[in-house]
Amino acid sequence: MSSDTRGGRPVSRLNADGTSSPGESPRRYARDLSSSRKSPGSRPVSYVDLLNDLPYAQQVAPAPLNNSQLQLSVGTSASLLQTSKTLEMYRANVKKTNDPAVQYEFALFMIHAARQTDAAGYTDRPTSSPLEGSSSSSAELIKEAKHILQKLSDRAYPFAQYYLGDGYSSGFFNKGKPDYDKAFPLFLAASKHGHAESSYRAALCYEFGWGTARSYAKAVQFFRTAASKNHPGAATRLGKACLTNDMGLVNRYREGVKWLKRAQESADFQYNAAPFELGLLHVTGYGDDIFKDEKYAAQLFTQSAHLGHEGAAMLLGEAYEHARLDCPRDPALSVHYYNIAAQAGNPLAMMALCAWYIVGAEPVMPKNEPEAYEWAKKAADLGLPKAEYACGYFTEMGIGCRRDPLEANVWYVRAADQGNELAKQRLAIIRAAASGDPGIPMTKEQAKSKDLEGNHKKECIVM
Repeated sequence: MSSDTRGGRPVSRLNADGTSSPGESPRRYARDLSSSRKSPGSRPVSYVDLLNDLPYAQQVAPAPLNNSQLQLSVGTSASLLQTSKTLEMYRANVKKTNDPAVQYEFALFMIHAARQTDAAGYTDRPTSSPLEGSSSSSAELIKEAKHILQKLSDRAYPFAQYYLGDGYSSGFFNKGKPDYDKAFPLFLAASKHGHAESSYRAALCYEFGWGTARSYAKAVQFFRTAASKNHPGAATRLGKACLTNDMGLVNRYREGVKWLKRAQESADFQYNAAPFELGLLHVTGYGDDIFKDEKYAAQLFTQSAHLGHEGAAMLLGEAYEHARLDCPRDPALSVHYYNIAAQAGNPLAMMALCAWYIVGAEPVMPKNEPEAYEWAKKAADLGLPKAEYACGYFTEMGIGCRRDPLEANVWYVRAADQGNELAKQRLAIIRAAASGDPGIPMTKEQAKSKDLEGNHKKECIVM
């Protein structure tokens, strides 16, 4: 999948319900603040001096404190302090200090506790709620945290400005409705203090006109500011814009290659598209500086795939299945990369896994018809026509599931309505058989003999 942001919406780290989105995904727009890296402990009077000297990788805010790491160390049976007790002790200590870092961490801790409670469905704080014994509900905690973040933002604390802006842009602080009119000024303020992610988010606002007038010139200015701090998302966007003459960046081919290479070196799980985009250029060669090199392209795709990029994982699944991109035929690796793409929500990868499970890849992976059906159903639920047809066929023949001609007909109709020719043909055969035509649908045994068992190349009915 491309990392081009044109025409999309940024999906921030915080969703309206306070949960995190599962990554290209639209997650390419927002930085995950749950990183274990810490922002600097000492705070000079001027945050401009603080952040302007720090590259993007060191600007991530501290993670909310919780017991997860301690629990791993001492064991699950250990008795740890309840969240509610920690909350009250934390609050008492915060009242004794004006340190913005401590206050900021407390705000994040409250949001973390509220999200834990809401995610578990504890609306009334029963005895098993993380907030047991606390006088605050999750909504009250979020309100208190927002108040602290606003005070810190008014004091020009850039981490709070960004987090508050991110909460508004995602709808987390605004009842599920994105509010860019409030988010944009906060991104702009934090970017003036050298906060790279905020510069990137301000650039997106200028590019798409979110909360401000659209201005490609200003968007490029802020993209450059973030990219100069090795922000991989900003560098990727600049690189692609230069290569496609977008946002007024005309005839800047070499600059585009430079930014893509820089983004590839700093790519992370949040912004994982640069190696993929650079790999695509090496598949065919591009201009005078990028030579065709399929082996290196596969290495770049591997980097992106291991960072969670579903497009790169899909290409590698195909490469190891069909021995492309200078890769050997390797069923195990093919299944591995298809699985990465499928877990990221790619329906074509789900169908590729379905096909592998139908025929198997001994001795690496035995044939598993129920697993094949489950992957086909996952893809069909996402609206993929050939997956809907496959579900109909499996259900009609009882392959990997209970045989049910009526349910099969429903799947065939869904696939046919989307133009799937195989589904149309199957419906015609079924209708002809119902009207007395001798062309009766095949049995499960006939279907498997004709379409599945005799084809070792995986070109079966589901593909």
